[in-house]
Amino acid sequence: MSENKTQNTIDEVSKIFSTYLIKNGLRKTPERFAILEEIYKRNDHFDAEALYIHMKTQNYRVSRATVYNTLELLVACDLVRKHQFGKNLAQYEKSYGFKQHDHAVCIETGEVFEFCDPRIQQIKELVAEMLDFEITHHSLTFYGYSKEGREKKK
Repeated sequence: MSENKTQNTIDEVSKIFSTYLIKNGLRKTPERFAILEEIYKRNDHFDAEALYIHMKTQNYRVSRATVYNTLELLVACDLVRKHQFGKNLAQYEKSYGFKQHDHAVCIETGEVFEFCDPRIQQIKELVAEMLDFEITHHSLTFYGYSKEGREKKK
């Protein structure tokens, strides 16, 4: 993503987050917006602890609790997606402006791969029609061994 596009996205999500905080009577703190910005500069899946450590190494003055609480707020306003990939550790990814995709997780390395297949959308639409069901979102995760994971396992 280009630097301009990244900054435009950060500006857009900041407005959405600001509106959400005001609507819910929550404070608009610089720390919350710094966390949001750092997330939208990333291009990976991450856990809360890794984000906290990253922010500390960037000399941000944020507490661990602020990172965890802000992540939950960002999930609540649909700017961040939370995943539980078979471990007790939740992982997150930015969600605004990103097309629906699914995941494959290497059991050995923990690496998360993203993929998109239009047939999944077709199946979703078929199921919705058959069941007269409004699907708001879905989650599909495959677990197995990547090439690197298979080599490590040997």
